[in-house]
Amino acid sequence: MLRHAKAEVGLGLIDHERPLAERGLRDAAAMGDFLRTQGLEPGLVLCSTALRTRQTLEGLRLAAPARFESAIYMGDGHDLLDLVHVAGAEFAQTETILLVGHNPAVHELAIAAGNEQIEDFPTCALAVIELESWQSRGGTLLAYRTPKTL
Repeated sequence: MLRHAKAEVGLGLIDHERPLAERGLRDAAAMGDFLRTQGLEPGLVLCSTALRTRQTLEGLRLAAPARFESAIYMGDGHDLLDLVHVAGAEFAQTETILLVGHNPAVHELAIAAGNEQIEDFPTCALAVIELESWQSRGGTLLAYRTPKTL
């Protein structure tokens, strides 16, 4: 799971339409490079419909198909895990799903699914969690990276 990259503030736009800041564009590109070099390119991406998440996904430069889910924008960690379960069942041949969303839900999901205490989940933070199956409620945290730790 990935929290969207750094977004602009104070532009007078509704929250859903806030674009990425220059730093966010750079961080998204760097995180995409990390995913590729680590062999973590997903087979499917679940992405919020908000502009900043869509721009983050674009900046990652991944080849995977994307599904844009409005529930990611306002959902909590349990809602996001339910979306992963549904997508995993629907795309059973997919081994890796990337969810691009927002805090606090992405942070909640990382803690619940990874069975780990992650203190902070800044913009463009990535948690890689291995589930035993697409229906698992929890798994093992394999990696946690932020733009500062790349």
